[in-house]
Amino acid sequence: MQVKDIMTTDLHTLSETATLQDAHNMSREYGIRHIPVVDSETGKLRSVVTQKALISKVMRLARIYGEEELPEQEKAVPIQEVAIADCDTIGPEHPLLDMAEYFLAHKHGCLPVVDERGALQGIITSSDFVKLAITLLKHQAAPEF
Repeated sequence: MQVKDIMTTDLHTLSETATLQDAHNMSREYGIRHIPVVDSETGKLRSVVTQKALISKVMRLARIYGEEELPEQEKAVPIQEVAIADCDTIGPEHPLLDMAEYFLAHKHGCLPVVDERGALQGIITSSDFVKLAITLLKHQAAPEF
């Protein structure tokens, strides 16, 4: 199996002009923990906003400015201030076993999947591996006739 066999391709992304508030709203609305930031003209991956970085920044702003000021303060923070720009990426043809081992060794929650030009194709997350495990376990448990 390859990365493309289990990666998520129906992505919610942000452009490089987004703000912390945009990421916070998207995370809440769609229940997602990793948001790719793409170049609005080329579609190339620029960075990734992780749930950990998002929550950390929001909590810091809430402590400093209070809950009432939080929305205004979030609007003032460019997404690139929160996003991880030098994140690892993977190609869609990469073997899935290698990715599983990589996830365990590096404790990453996601890896953006890009083509040879750097254009975002999808994302592979630890949740994708859990879904695969469930599918395989159900198949293994199915009675044989």
